[in-house]
Amino acid sequence: MTAAYRPHPGRYETMTYRRCGASGILLPAVSLGLWHNFGAAARFATARAMVRRAFDLGITHFDLGNNYGPPPGSAEATFGRILRRDFAAYRDELIIATKAGYPMWPGPYGNWGSRKYLLASLDQSLQRLGLDYVDVFYHHRPDPDTPVEETMGALSDAVRAGKALYAGISRYPPPLARQAVQLLASSGTRCLMHQSKYSMLVRDIEGGLLATIEDLGIGCIVFSPLAQGLLTDRYFRGIPRDSRAAVPSGFLSPSDVTEAVRRTVLRLHEVAQARGQSLAQMALAWTLRHTSVTSAVIGASRPAQVEDAVRALDNLTFSPDELATIDQILAQ
Repeated sequence: MTAAYRPHPGRYETMTYRRCGASGILLPAVSLGLWHNFGAAARFATARAMVRRAFDLGITHFDLGNNYGPPPGSAEATFGRILRRDFAAYRDELIIATKAGYPMWPGPYGNWGSRKYLLASLDQSLQRLGLDYVDVFYHHRPDPDTPVEETMGALSDAVRAGKALYAGISRYPPPLARQAVQLLASSGTRCLMHQSKYSMLVRDIEGGLLATIEDLGIGCIVFSPLAQGLLTDRYFRGIPRDSRAAVPSGFLSPSDVTEAVRRTVLRLHEVAQARGQSLAQMALAWTLRHTSVTSAVIGASRPAQVEDAVRALDNLTFSPDELATIDQILAQ
């Protein structure tokens, strides 16, 4: 029988917390995402150890989605088990977020952004998590066919019903993000934050979305800050057999690990070494250089990776020369 979990008493003393837009919420600069490595195929003991270690380091924000696994739904079920075993006494210290918007069950009501799908999905998520409410419920992606008024109305009603404390949106382009936030506000519901992909290799949000988010006064949560592992030391010498690029997943393939990418990554590694950081740590710090970025969501397969990511917060400052060098490397 394992000993009862007791979190580290100094967990809030070293973590950096940032205000989420103009809200009352502070989030850790590094959050833990449960997209991979928390599904039914993963070792429960490892998943549990990662969540425990994250909380010990001051990570209070855990990012989920209805389809996270694999299979879909299993990451929420795993996290629910961890909550019941270890975190029942600490629920009020956590920000737990989940989403709906990608395929979840067969038929026309298990995908996209209808009121039917969103509210049914949230009920299913709460059941898997074993919770009465989540802190944030996101629409995971825009729906080209459902009126945004219907989608935002469903998010607002979820908040009004007490099943979520805040609403969020993800992957919304600037004009639609502005419309969505305004629709929520008109119904008396605050949009807490927008989540989007951002890394040194994927900089789309710098083209206007980041400024829109800041103007709207909402938080900015970035995911895939390590570009699915490309911005780590995993691919310096090729593609390891146990790496994400070597395992068919649809998210990273051998064709993504080109010689040009490897040359870029190795040059970035040299900059990171000069800063006293690993490449992964510098990549995280680089996304957090924007004061409007509230938190970077990391994935992990073992507790040591969570620890390594949090050490990025030891050096979040970049000199103008460092930023110029990084931009030059990325432009080639």
